[in-house]
Amino acid sequence: MRWAVWTSKPGKRPTPPRRHRPEAWWALSLPLLLFIFLPLLALFLYSSPADLVANLSLPQVRQAIGLSLRTSTWATLASVLLGTPVAYLLARRQFPGRLLLDNLIDLPIVLPPAVAGLSLLLVFGRRGWIGGWLNEVGLRITFTEVAVIIAQTFIAVSLFIRASSIGFAEVEPELEDAAAIDGANQWQIFSRITAPLARRALLTGVALAWARALGEFGATIIFAGNFPGRTQTMPLAIYLGFELDLDVAVTLSVILVAFSFVVLLMVKGIFLRDTPAE
Repeated sequence: MRWAVWTSKPGKRPTPPRRHRPEAWWALSLPLLLFIFLPLLALFLYSSPADLVANLSLPQVRQAIGLSLRTSTWATLASVLLGTPVAYLLARRQFPGRLLLDNLIDLPIVLPPAVAGLSLLLVFGRRGWIGGWLNEVGLRITFTEVAVIIAQTFIAVSLFIRASSIGFAEVEPELEDAAAIDGANQWQIFSRITAPLARRALLTGVALAWARALGEFGATIIFAGNFPGRTQTMPLAIYLGFELDLDVAVTLSVILVAFSFVVLLMVKGIFLRDTPAE
């Protein structure tokens, strides 16, 4: 119920209703903020800067970083190419079974990563639906860098689709209709009107997909394995380092957190910053 009239004494200004003070909301928020901040702080304070620099020179650390950056970039590119048509379809079209398709797209987000990896193995493995045929012609996907990219794409593409579909839905259809009346084809409409107007959502989807692909673990270890220099990404190296060398695991964890934080900070602080009115 909205406060249309405030009670007050005659001759005095109305007194607004009492609200919670900001200090109260800070106090209520503090437990969760500490719950998130303290583990990250402990991670960064575990090793000295000199130890972190020394661990960065280790071959297994450099290989894991290079492989992760390479595969996550390819996975993000695959997510953009494969996910953009689906995002536009969900944003602009109503059709039978749309709810089922929408749930299917969101399923990898909530699906246990181990289940995702096993599912990919049943399709692309040597005896899988597609992998069996590829194996007959001499092509192998499992336990290769390609398998890492496939696993990362499977997990990350949903985040790109969800963010992009929101951006496409916010573009006024009348603008596209006006361009079509002026003679623009579908590609010109999309590339010059729809995509530029939805660029903030698209950039958000790219950042989320890249960060999620960079941190993918469960599906990768089952589908691609954990082979140093070939399929061992940073999360897999952290898993192995936790058993063999905790300092290496901490170093890679710090790098992963830093990468993810910087990407999100760039998107929210630069790409999503409100542009000044002309």
